[in-house]
Formats: sequence, C-alpha cells, structure tokens
Amino acid sequence: MDSSTILSSVAHTPIPLPDLVKRARIENPKMRERDLARQIGLSEAEFVASFCGETVQRIEPRFDTLFPGLQDVGEVMALTRNESAVHEKIGVFERFIHGRKAALMLGKDIDTRMFPKNWIHGFAVERNVDGNIQRSLQFFDAYGEAVQKIHTRPATDRNRWDELVETLLSPDQSPKVSVLPYPTDPSSRRPTEHHLANALRERWNALTDPHQFHGMLQDFDMHRLTAFELAGADLAWKLDPGSPTALLRAAASEALPIMCFVGNRGCIQIHSGPVERIMDKGPWINVLDERFHLHLRTDHIADVWAVRKPADKEYVTSVEAFDRSGNQIIQFFGVRQEGQVERADWRDLVKHLPVLEQPVVLGGA
Repeated sequence: MDSSTILSSVAHTPIPLPDLVKRARIENPKMRERDLARQIGLSEAEFVASFCGETVQRIEPRFDTLFPGLQDVGEVMALTRNESAVHEKIGVFERFIHGRKAALMLGKDIDTRMFPKNWIHGFAVERNVDGNIQRSLQFFDAYGEAVQKIHTRPATDRNRWDELVETLLSPDQSPKVSVLPYPTDPSSRRPTEHHLANALRERWNALTDPHQFHGMLQDFDMHRLTAFELAGADLAWKLDPGSPTALLRAAASEALPIMCFVGNRGCIQIHSGPVERIMDKGPWINVLDERFHLHLRTDHIADVWAVRKPADKEYVTSVEAFDRSGNQIIQFFGVRQEGQVERADWRDLVKHLPVLEQPVVLGGA
C-alpha cells in the first residue's frame, strides 16, 4: 500500500488509525517519521502516538522534573529543528534555569531557550534500527510539530534514563492525541510601514542590549523583516541567499568561532564555537563535526539579512535567514563575551558576504 492509498484510508475507512500508521511504517522502514507522517496526512505527534502501548510511552513535559532529571543521565544528543534547519548537539545537560514564560539550559555543549507553553505532548520512544534499539524523548507543540528531541548515546546512564521516564509517565497511554489545525499564515507579514521608519530607527539606536530587539518589535507590532526593510543600510542590509553557505565555509576556513541559533515555537538551540567539516548533499549544507551537526535546506532560503543591534559594547552583528513565508530559519553571530567588543574577524567576514541589494537609508544617519 503506497502513501496515497494510506492517506485515502485515513479519510475514508473505519480501519483504526494506529493500524494504518503501523502499516505505513512497515512499508517505509527507512523514511523519517516527520516525512512519513506528512505523506499520510498526519502530524508527527499523531504518528508517534500511534505506537503507544508498544514502542512508545506517553510522558508529561513537566520542566521541573524533566530537565533536572536530564542533568543526571550523562551524555545525550539534543535535537531542535524547524522546517528548514536541523540543529544537533552532543553533550550533557548542565544548568537548568526554570521560568514560567521561558526556561534556559546553560552549558558548554547544550545551550537552549525553551518556552513551556508550547511543550504540549511528550513521548518516550524506542525504535529498533538494524537490530539496535534507539531511545529518545520527543516533545511536540499543540500543532503536533516537534519542539525538541533528546536521544541517548553510548555514554548515557540507562538506569537514570529509565528512572526519569518512569517519573514522567502519563496516566493517559492512549494511541491518539488531539492537535490543532496548522496555522495558514504563521508569518503575519504585512506591507512595509514606511511611516514608522523614523520612530523605529530612533528606538533601535536607543537599545542597549540585543535581547531588547524582540520587545521593540512587539511594541511596534512589526514583523522582523519589515523592521529590516525600514531600518536603513547602516543597521540592516540584504545579502545574497547563498550567504549562509559562504559564511559557514569562511568560518571553517578561518577557524572563527560562531554562534548558530535554530528554533521553533517551543525551543531555540545554540551552538557556540568553531565549525570544521562543511559538506554539501543535495539542497542541504551540513556541518558534520564531532559534537555539532547542522543540516540547512538552502533551497528554502528566500531572504538573508545582515543586522546590527546595539550592545553593552558598541554593537553586535547577526546574519539571519528566512523562508518564503517570512519565518526565520537560522541566525548566526560571532562568539562574544558580555562586556567585550564584537570580534573584528567576525565583522570582517560579514562585511565581505555578497550583498543582494543595498536598501536606501531612511530617516537620516
């Protein structure tokens, strides 16, 4: 049965959904769950839930138990992705800081920003791959989209892992989850609001920390790309869509430490340090280092901007890529310690990335 037949069965037959999903899994053993779920018209959370009672257990994403528990299991692989980029870090969970609206995991290898309201569904998953059992904790938002997955490694403490799963088990182990319809216009992009240019530039230049940038956009009720278009070329300039690939290759060539951010509604994951092995495979540009893997779909990139934001010392420069709907795919910064001026070699790298077009400065210098 091919995926189109299974999709028809999902819509028109009384065959239980879990049975249809399992049949699809058997007939497509190598396909990733995310892709197979999409082919048969389901969210990934619905797909994974179909195996509850067999190779999957439902768990509760209780931050106050989950992350302190992960600090005890040793080395793992943390994966955060969106539609166009996959960010994988190998290491240990070190320092958890809980917050009602936002929580942090700070550490040498695993560095994340998590938004608890979007961690809705959780699963402990075991999967047999070529005779090897792969174990993971997988968390999804209200739309059934993955927010983060944590995979065991050979050095993971299995006893601690199993104890954590047992502590998080949900009383509901049914093979179905309810998900919301995916938003039709997640970007909320509006035409450029030229009348706000001067006010935006004044507020932008008055910032004292890059973390204030998001609050500024909220106050103006403005999309990130709109702000870049209005800011003027001294604050934001448009780059060629190939710039992220050029950036990664240049950083690797120069052994320049960078910060790489990939996020979704529920989690932002950060790599800080050098990148070394850069490889192309089809539309993907990949970083394949010992403790950091990045997979970036270059054919999804529609807009790339270099952006300057005021900081405690002068300013910091980012390179930010977006898809055709205006959703942010990835961000890059140079590694910088608070209280220090941004690295000159990072600024020089960004300065030499190919410019697509130079916007006109609005509202004066």
